[in-house]
Amino acid sequence: QVQLVESGGGLVQPGGSLRLSCVASGNIFSINAMAWYRQAPGRERALVARILGGGITTYSDSVKGRFSISRDTTKNTVYLQMNSLKPEDTAVYYCNVQATTDQGTFSSWGGGTQVTVSS
Repeated sequence: QVQLVESGGGLVQPGGSLRLSCVASGNIFSINAMAWYRQAPGRERALVARILGGGITTYSDSVKGRFSISRDTTKNTVYLQMNSLKPEDTAVYYCNVQATTDQGTFSSWGGGTQVTVSS
């Protein structure tokens, strides 16, 4: 199995920036995709950004041009740089990793990190 630990959430004013990190650990052979999702109160969890094994990235329309996903393959770490934050970005942000281990291929979730955008 793959364990994920997220960090970097917090309280920020509108227009500010935050950088989220997610470290994957376990007996990982390869990582197929790494992604960030978010879930606001009363809403379903939704994809924010994804980076595939080949480095191709996709973003939700609501964050294009403001958020940037990147990774460090040597550290099995994915980042989400969030700029020009808006109150509507307030949510719990979850890391998701699709990886192949000695036990098979799994989709794993982190426990989430709270991001609050408020003045």
